[in-house]
Amino acid sequence: MTISLTSACRLPLKILAIQFKYFGDAVLMIPALRAIRERWPGGSLHALVPEEVAPLLQHLPWLTCVWALPRRRGHARLKPTWPILRALRRERFDHSVDFGGNDRGAILSLLCGARQRLGPIHPGGFIGRRFCYTHRVSPAPLDQHETLRLLHTLSAWGITPPRSLEIEIRTDPALDAFAAQLLPERRVICHLAAGQPKKEWPVAHWACLYQMAAAAGLRLVFTTGKGAREQSLADVLKKLAPDAPVLPPTPALATFLAVLKRAEVFIAGDTGPLHFASGVGVPTIALFGPTSPVQWAPLGPNHQVLLGARCNCDGCADVCKSASHCLAAISPDQVLSRLQKFLSPTRPS
Repeated sequence: MTISLTSACRLPLKILAIQFKYFGDAVLMIPALRAIRERWPGGSLHALVPEEVAPLLQHLPWLTCVWALPRRRGHARLKPTWPILRALRRERFDHSVDFGGNDRGAILSLLCGARQRLGPIHPGGFIGRRFCYTHRVSPAPLDQHETLRLLHTLSAWGITPPRSLEIEIRTDPALDAFAAQLLPERRVICHLAAGQPKKEWPVAHWACLYQMAAAAGLRLVFTTGKGAREQSLADVLKKLAPDAPVLPPTPALATFLAVLKRAEVFIAGDTGPLHFASGVGVPTIALFGPTSPVQWAPLGPNHQVLLGARCNCDGCADVCKSASHCLAAISPDQVLSRLQKFLSPTRPS
Protein backbone atom coordinates (compact mmCIF):
# COMPACT_ATOMS: atom_id res chain seq x y z
CA MET A 1 0.00 0.00 0.00
CA THR A 2 1.30 3.43 -0.95
CA ILE A 3 0.71 6.22 1.58
CA SER A 4 -0.25 9.64 0.23
CA LEU A 5 2.01 12.35 1.62
CA THR A 6 0.50 15.40 0.00
CA SER A 7 -3.26 15.37 0.37
CA ALA A 8 -3.54 15.48 4.15
CA CYS A 9 -0.56 17.52 5.24
CA ARG A 10 0.83 20.95 4.78
CA LEU A 11 3.62 21.73 2.35
CA PRO A 12 6.53 21.74 2.41
CA LEU A 13 6.79 18.41 4.18
CA LYS A 14 8.87 18.03 7.32
CA ILE A 15 10.35 14.52 7.52
CA LEU A 16 12.47 12.79 10.15
CA ALA A 17 14.66 9.79 9.24
CA ILE A 18 15.78 7.53 12.11
CA GLN A 19 18.60 4.98 12.14
CA PHE A 20 19.77 3.42 15.41
CA LYS A 21 21.94 0.50 14.38
CA TYR A 22 25.65 0.44 13.46
CA PHE A 23 27.99 2.85 11.66
CA GLY A 24 27.76 0.96 8.37
CA ASP A 25 23.96 0.96 8.50
CA ALA A 26 23.93 4.74 8.86
CA VAL A 27 26.24 5.13 5.86
CA LEU A 28 24.13 2.83 3.70
CA MET A 29 21.06 4.89 4.61
CA ILE A 30 22.46 7.91 2.71
CA PRO A 31 21.09 6.91 -0.74
CA ALA A 32 17.64 6.55 0.84
CA LEU A 33 17.96 10.03 2.34
CA ARG A 34 18.98 11.33 -1.07
CA ALA A 35 15.89 9.68 -2.58
CA ILE A 36 13.67 11.54 -0.10
CA ARG A 37 15.40 14.81 -0.93
CA GLU A 38 15.03 14.25 -4.70
CA ARG A 39 11.34 13.41 -4.26
CA TRP A 40 10.64 16.57 -2.18
CA PRO A 41 13.45 19.07 -2.89
CA GLY A 42 11.62 21.85 -1.05
CA GLY A 43 10.87 19.83 2.08
CA SER A 44 12.65 19.83 5.43
CA LEU A 45 14.66 16.64 5.91
CA HIS A 46 16.07 15.80 9.35
CA ALA A 47 18.06 12.75 10.52
CA LEU A 48 18.15 11.30 14.05
CA VAL A 49 21.16 9.06 14.74
CA PRO A 50 23.39 8.06 17.67
CA GLU A 51 25.80 10.74 18.82
CA GLU A 52 28.88 8.82 17.66
CA VAL A 53 27.43 8.38 14.15
CA ALA A 54 26.46 12.01 13.52
CA PRO A 55 29.76 13.11 11.85
CA LEU A 56 28.92 10.86 8.91
CA LEU A 57 25.94 13.06 8.03
CA GLN A 58 26.65 16.47 9.56
CA HIS A 59 28.21 18.09 6.49
CA LEU A 60 25.77 16.90 3.83
CA PRO A 61 24.45 20.20 2.45
CA TRP A 62 21.06 18.81 1.46
CA LEU A 63 20.13 17.67 4.99
CA THR A 64 18.25 20.29 7.01
CA CYS A 65 19.45 19.09 10.41
CA VAL A 66 21.24 16.12 12.00
CA TRP A 67 20.12 15.31 15.54
CA ALA A 68 22.71 13.47 17.66
CA LEU A 69 21.30 11.41 20.52
CA PRO A 70 23.53 10.01 23.30
CA ARG A 71 23.54 6.23 23.32
CA ARG A 72 24.79 3.54 25.65
CA ARG A 73 24.08 -0.04 24.68
CA GLY A 74 21.51 -1.69 26.92
CA HIS A 75 20.79 1.44 28.96
CA ALA A 76 18.41 4.36 28.53
CA ARG A 77 19.98 7.78 29.14
CA LEU A 78 16.88 9.78 29.99
CA LYS A 79 18.52 12.86 31.47
CA PRO A 80 20.53 13.90 28.35
CA THR A 81 17.97 12.43 25.94
CA TRP A 82 14.75 14.05 27.13
CA PRO A 83 15.61 17.67 26.14
CA ILE A 84 16.43 16.45 22.61
CA LEU A 85 13.15 14.54 22.38
CA ARG A 86 11.22 17.62 23.52
CA ALA A 87 12.96 19.70 20.85
CA LEU A 88 12.13 17.07 18.22
CA ARG A 89 8.47 17.09 19.24
CA ARG A 90 8.40 20.87 18.87
CA GLU A 91 9.42 20.42 15.23
CA ARG A 92 5.99 18.84 14.57
CA PHE A 93 7.17 16.43 11.90
CA ASP A 94 4.63 15.40 9.30
CA HIS A 95 6.28 12.01 8.76
CA SER A 96 9.05 9.85 10.17
CA VAL A 97 10.73 6.74 8.81
CA ASP A 98 12.70 4.35 10.99
CA PHE A 99 15.19 2.51 8.79
CA GLY A 100 16.58 0.29 11.56
CA GLY A 101 13.37 -1.23 12.86
CA ASN A 102 14.89 -2.18 16.22
CA ASP A 103 13.38 -1.48 19.64
CA ARG A 104 15.17 1.82 20.20
CA GLY A 105 14.29 3.15 16.76
CA ALA A 106 10.64 2.15 17.17
CA ILE A 107 10.33 3.86 20.57
CA LEU A 108 12.01 7.01 19.27
CA SER A 109 9.60 7.03 16.32
CA LEU A 110 6.71 7.13 18.76
CA LEU A 111 8.25 9.69 21.12
CA CYS A 112 9.19 12.11 18.34
CA GLY A 113 5.50 12.52 17.60
CA ALA A 114 5.31 12.55 13.78
CA ARG A 115 1.75 12.23 12.53
CA GLN A 116 2.62 9.34 10.19
CA ARG A 117 5.34 6.94 11.30
CA LEU A 118 6.76 4.35 8.90
CA GLY A 119 8.91 1.40 9.93
CA PRO A 120 9.93 -2.08 8.72
CA ILE A 121 8.48 -5.32 10.03
CA HIS A 122 11.21 -7.32 11.80
CA PRO A 123 10.72 -10.38 14.03
CA GLY A 124 11.47 -10.25 17.74
CA GLY A 125 11.74 -7.18 19.92
CA PHE A 126 9.37 -6.01 22.61
CA ILE A 127 5.71 -6.80 22.15
CA GLY A 128 4.61 -3.20 21.63
CA ARG A 129 7.04 -2.38 18.83
CA ARG A 130 4.45 -2.62 16.06
CA PHE A 131 2.23 -0.04 17.80
CA CYS A 132 5.01 2.57 17.58
CA TYR A 133 4.35 2.95 13.85
CA THR A 134 1.25 4.01 11.96
CA HIS A 135 2.44 2.15 8.85
CA ARG A 136 4.73 -0.86 8.48
CA VAL A 137 6.39 -2.44 5.46
CA SER A 138 7.75 -5.97 5.01
CA PRO A 139 11.54 -6.15 4.54
CA ALA A 140 13.06 -6.76 1.12
CA PRO A 141 14.81 -10.10 0.40
CA LEU A 142 18.33 -10.55 1.79
CA ASP A 143 19.74 -11.22 -1.70
CA GLN A 144 19.53 -7.48 -2.45
CA HIS A 145 22.09 -4.85 -1.54
CA GLU A 146 21.38 -3.15 1.78
CA THR A 147 20.90 0.24 0.09
CA LEU A 148 18.11 -1.26 -2.01
CA ARG A 149 16.57 -2.90 1.05
CA LEU A 150 16.47 0.46 2.84
CA LEU A 151 14.99 2.09 -0.25
CA HIS A 152 12.33 -0.63 -0.24
CA THR A 153 11.09 0.77 3.06
CA LEU A 154 10.37 4.05 1.24
CA SER A 155 8.27 2.24 -1.37
CA ALA A 156 5.32 2.76 0.99
CA TRP A 157 5.69 6.48 0.20
CA GLY A 158 5.95 5.87 -3.55
CA ILE A 159 9.61 6.94 -3.55
CA THR A 160 11.85 5.54 -6.30
CA PRO A 161 15.65 5.05 -6.09
CA PRO A 162 17.79 8.20 -6.43
CA ARG A 163 19.91 9.05 -9.45
CA SER A 164 22.93 7.41 -7.79
CA LEU A 165 23.22 4.63 -5.21
CA GLU A 166 26.80 5.54 -4.32
CA ILE A 167 27.57 6.75 -0.82
CA GLU A 168 28.25 10.44 -0.19
CA ILE A 169 30.07 11.68 2.92
CA ARG A 170 31.37 15.23 3.31
CA THR A 171 34.26 15.83 5.71
CA ASP A 172 34.79 18.84 7.96
CA PRO A 173 37.10 21.22 6.02
CA ALA A 174 38.36 22.63 9.31
CA LEU A 175 40.13 19.29 9.92
CA ASP A 176 42.02 19.15 6.62
CA ALA A 177 45.21 20.70 8.01
CA PHE A 178 45.30 18.36 11.01
CA ALA A 179 44.68 15.35 8.75
CA ALA A 180 47.62 16.45 6.58
CA GLN A 181 49.83 16.43 9.68
CA LEU A 182 48.78 12.87 10.51
CA LEU A 183 49.19 11.67 6.90
CA PRO A 184 51.48 14.14 5.07
CA GLU A 185 51.63 12.09 1.84
CA ARG A 186 48.88 10.13 0.15
CA ARG A 187 49.26 6.43 0.82
CA VAL A 188 47.36 3.17 0.65
CA ILE A 189 45.49 2.81 3.95
CA CYS A 190 44.97 -0.71 5.28
CA HIS A 191 42.50 -1.14 8.15
CA LEU A 192 43.28 -4.07 10.42
CA ALA A 193 40.15 -4.27 12.57
CA ALA A 194 36.46 -4.99 12.11
CA GLY A 195 33.44 -5.02 14.40
CA GLN A 196 33.70 -8.83 14.58
CA PRO A 197 37.01 -10.76 14.62
CA LYS A 198 35.70 -13.17 11.98
CA LYS A 199 35.64 -10.28 9.45
CA GLU A 200 39.36 -9.53 9.93
CA TRP A 201 42.03 -10.63 7.48
CA PRO A 202 44.82 -12.50 9.36
CA VAL A 203 47.52 -10.13 10.65
CA ALA A 204 50.21 -12.38 9.16
CA HIS A 205 48.68 -11.74 5.72
CA TRP A 206 48.77 -7.98 6.34
CA ALA A 207 52.46 -8.22 7.29
CA CYS A 208 53.23 -10.22 4.16
CA LEU A 209 51.31 -7.73 2.00
CA TYR A 210 53.27 -4.85 3.51
CA GLN A 211 56.61 -6.51 2.75
CA MET A 212 55.61 -7.39 -0.81
CA ALA A 213 54.21 -3.92 -1.44
CA ALA A 214 57.33 -2.25 -0.06
CA ALA A 215 59.48 -4.36 -2.37
CA ALA A 216 57.29 -3.18 -5.27
CA GLY A 217 57.71 0.46 -4.26
CA LEU A 218 54.18 0.91 -2.88
CA ARG A 219 53.59 2.86 0.33
CA LEU A 220 51.17 1.33 2.83
CA VAL A 221 50.06 2.67 6.19
CA PHE A 222 47.86 0.87 8.72
CA THR A 223 44.96 1.95 10.90
CA THR A 224 42.88 0.14 13.49
CA GLY A 225 40.23 0.82 16.11
CA LYS A 226 40.73 2.45 19.50
CA GLY A 227 39.74 -0.57 21.64
CA ALA A 228 42.20 -2.86 23.38
CA ARG A 229 41.52 -5.79 21.04
CA GLU A 230 41.92 -3.63 17.93
CA GLN A 231 45.15 -2.13 19.26
CA SER A 232 46.48 -5.63 19.92
CA LEU A 233 46.25 -6.30 16.17
CA ALA A 234 48.62 -3.38 15.56
CA ASP A 235 51.00 -4.80 18.19
CA VAL A 236 51.10 -8.16 16.41
CA LEU A 237 51.69 -6.43 13.06
CA LYS A 238 54.65 -4.49 14.46
CA LYS A 239 56.22 -7.74 15.68
CA LEU A 240 55.83 -9.37 12.26
CA ALA A 241 56.74 -6.27 10.22
CA PRO A 242 58.58 -3.78 12.47
CA ASP A 243 58.85 -1.18 9.71
CA ALA A 244 55.11 -1.11 8.99
CA PRO A 245 53.75 2.37 9.84
CA VAL A 246 50.63 2.42 12.01
CA LEU A 247 48.73 5.68 12.43
CA PRO A 248 47.79 6.57 16.02
CA PRO A 249 44.07 6.34 16.83
CA THR A 250 42.34 9.56 15.83
CA PRO A 251 40.54 11.46 18.61
CA ALA A 252 37.20 11.52 16.82
CA LEU A 253 35.35 10.03 13.86
CA ALA A 254 35.35 13.39 12.06
CA THR A 255 39.16 13.41 12.13
CA PHE A 256 39.34 9.81 10.88
CA LEU A 257 37.13 10.76 7.92
CA ALA A 258 39.44 13.65 7.06
CA VAL A 259 42.44 11.28 7.13
CA LEU A 260 40.62 8.71 4.98
CA LYS A 261 39.99 11.34 2.32
CA ARG A 262 43.77 11.54 1.77
CA ALA A 263 44.13 7.82 0.91
CA GLU A 264 45.05 6.57 -2.55
CA VAL A 265 43.25 3.27 -1.95
CA PHE A 266 41.59 1.80 1.15
CA ILE A 267 41.80 -1.94 1.93
CA ALA A 268 39.71 -3.60 4.65
CA GLY A 269 37.28 -6.33 5.53
CA ASP A 270 33.53 -5.84 5.82
CA THR A 271 33.54 -2.99 8.30
CA GLY A 272 32.21 0.55 8.74
CA PRO A 273 35.46 2.29 7.66
CA LEU A 274 35.22 0.49 4.32
CA HIS A 275 31.99 2.40 3.65
CA PHE A 276 33.43 5.60 5.10
CA ALA A 277 36.25 5.44 2.53
CA SER A 278 33.87 4.85 -0.36
CA GLY A 279 31.75 7.76 0.86
CA VAL A 280 34.65 10.25 0.82
CA GLY A 281 35.55 9.17 -2.73
CA VAL A 282 38.45 6.78 -2.12
CA PRO A 283 38.74 3.55 -4.20
CA THR A 284 38.40 0.45 -2.03
CA ILE A 285 39.44 -3.19 -2.05
CA ALA A 286 37.04 -5.15 0.14
CA LEU A 287 37.99 -8.53 1.64
CA PHE A 288 34.83 -10.59 2.12
CA GLY A 289 34.35 -14.04 3.62
CA PRO A 290 31.74 -14.59 6.34
CA THR A 291 29.34 -11.92 5.06
CA SER A 292 27.71 -11.38 1.68
CA PRO A 293 29.29 -8.84 -0.72
CA VAL A 294 26.03 -8.87 -2.65
CA GLN A 295 24.37 -7.25 0.36
CA TRP A 296 27.22 -5.26 1.94
CA ALA A 297 30.04 -4.40 -0.51
CA PRO A 298 30.50 -0.76 -1.63
CA LEU A 299 28.82 0.01 -4.94
CA GLY A 300 30.41 1.64 -7.98
CA PRO A 301 33.27 1.06 -10.44
CA ASN A 302 35.94 2.29 -8.00
CA HIS A 303 35.31 -0.53 -5.55
CA GLN A 304 36.58 -4.10 -5.91
CA VAL A 305 35.84 -7.26 -3.91
CA LEU A 306 38.05 -10.26 -3.16
CA LEU A 307 36.26 -13.36 -1.85
CA GLY A 308 37.58 -15.86 0.66
CA ALA A 309 36.64 -19.50 0.97
CA ARG A 310 33.09 -20.58 1.66
CA CYS A 311 32.31 -19.87 5.32
CA ASN A 312 30.31 -22.30 7.46
CA CYS A 313 30.19 -20.08 10.54
CA ASP A 314 26.96 -19.13 12.25
CA GLY A 315 26.01 -15.69 10.94
CA CYS A 316 25.59 -14.43 14.51
CA ALA A 317 29.00 -15.63 15.71
CA ASP A 318 31.67 -13.00 16.35
CA VAL A 319 34.59 -15.40 15.93
CA CYS A 320 35.18 -17.85 13.08
CA LYS A 321 34.67 -21.45 14.24
CA SER A 322 35.97 -23.11 11.06
CA ALA A 323 39.21 -25.08 11.10
CA SER A 324 40.60 -22.62 8.54
CA HIS A 325 39.47 -19.00 8.59
CA CYS A 326 37.62 -18.27 5.34
CA LEU A 327 39.36 -14.91 4.88
CA ALA A 328 42.77 -16.60 5.07
CA ALA A 329 42.04 -18.03 1.61
CA ILE A 330 42.58 -14.53 0.17
CA SER A 331 46.33 -14.43 -0.43
CA PRO A 332 48.55 -11.35 -0.13
CA ASP A 333 49.49 -11.90 -3.78
CA GLN A 334 45.83 -11.46 -4.79
CA VAL A 335 45.50 -8.23 -2.84
CA LEU A 336 48.79 -6.85 -4.19
CA SER A 337 47.78 -7.68 -7.77
CA ARG A 338 44.45 -5.89 -7.34
CA LEU A 339 46.16 -2.94 -5.69
CA GLN A 340 48.69 -2.59 -8.51
CA LYS A 341 45.84 -2.45 -11.02
CA PHE A 342 44.24 0.35 -9.02
CA LEU A 343 47.49 2.32 -8.94
CA SER A 344 48.44 1.67 -12.56
CA PRO A 345 49.13 4.96 -14.40
CA THR A 346 47.14 3.66 -17.37
CA ARG A 347 44.00 3.12 -15.28
CA PRO A 348 41.29 5.71 -16.08
CA SER A 349 40.72 8.19 -13.28
